[in-house]
Amino acid sequence: MFSHVFIGVSDFERALAFYSPLMSALGIQQRFCDPGRPWAGWQSSPRPLFLIGRPFDESMHAPGNGQMTAFLAESRAVVDHAHAVAVAHGGQSEGAPGLRPEYHADYYGAYFRDPDGNKLCVACHSAEAR
Repeated sequence: MFSHVFIGVSDFERALAFYSPLMSALGIQQRFCDPGRPWAGWQSSPRPLFLIGRPFDESMHAPGNGQMTAFLAESRAVVDHAHAVAVAHGGQSEGAPGLRPEYHADYYGAYFRDPDGNKLCVACHSAEAR
């Protein structure tokens, strides 16, 4: 459904130090990193491509209210690990890992913001613990 998702950042090096370990925790491989532009991308096979970088128009980045990017996790353990990695690398928790039955019975997710204030989620939809 998606070709790519781009997240604007204000401090590329800080964002890279946050997203590199997070993507590693999720098992998503880095496709490229170009500090000169600056931007970087990670890709699942075959798509989507997840990108971070300075906004194209070179204006200051500002996170949007009501916008969130959610990553799919293979297991609840991956959700737990990704949330811990995010918080350890400058992220701010917006909701600890746990079941969210208001979405569906097996929804297990965690919410956090990156150092620029962009809201992110990692979610597992499997019934592994039932």
